[in-house]
Amino acid sequence: EKFADRYTDTVVVTDASYTSPDVSITVSEQTLGSITYYLADIYVRDITCFQSALARGTYGSGYRDSITDMALLNDALLAINGDYYGNTSEGVVIRNGVIYRANRTNCDVCVLYYDGTMRVMPGASFSLEEAIQEGAWQAWTFGPALLDTDGSVLTSFASTGRIISANPRTAIGILEEGHYVLVVSDGRSDESEGLSLYELAAFMQELGVQTAYNLDGGGSSTLVFRGEVLNTPSGRGGAERAVTDIVYLA
Repeated sequence: EKFADRYTDTVVVTDASYTSPDVSITVSEQTLGSITYYLADIYVRDITCFQSALARGTYGSGYRDSITDMALLNDALLAINGDYYGNTSEGVVIRNGVIYRANRTNCDVCVLYYDGTMRVMPGASFSLEEAIQEGAWQAWTFGPALLDTDGSVLTSFASTGRIISANPRTAIGILEEGHYVLVVSDGRSDESEGLSLYELAAFMQELGVQTAYNLDGGGSSTLVFRGEVLNTPSGRGGAERAVTDIVYLA
């Protein structure tokens, strides 16, 4: 009800937006100095519109597809790469309420709950029992967290220097229950060097995000809106990287 004015009684589509009785998506291309990034401002009435999909519809490290193909297969309004869970056997994988894996990890874990809240915690603090009790809808293992519990930029990150430095980025953030942002930045090119974690965190803070999480980046960073890749992936010739999973709006 709080965001009722964001929705429309019928589906309304423009080049940069999609609204319906359940979902509101607005996508914009912006620049920060020499860096090009894409911002998706999202409202959902029901958190089950915020979905994940696995490559070839199958859980396992041996399955990979492009973000575009997975978006098409799942009739996604908007899709980004997820955490590339298949690149490791560590960490937590909960997708659309299904628990696939809950192994130990040193990485930060991000959990999106049925009530629309989102929380990031160190892997050592994750409890599968608590996640089930609290209603985990999605859980990703990559990170790190970008903001502290007050929504301020962290002074240090639980990550390596290679991850912290400028790279193509994919990130998710929550402003409040029902209102989210997805950010994808280009990088590793003459046109856009990418965002460091500090720059990404500062940008999220400026947006008013309360909790923000860094998903897989680099060659994986891709944003597809209504079947079209909006950014320029860092693969040769702008080619997409085949990955194991996506986050999408249904």
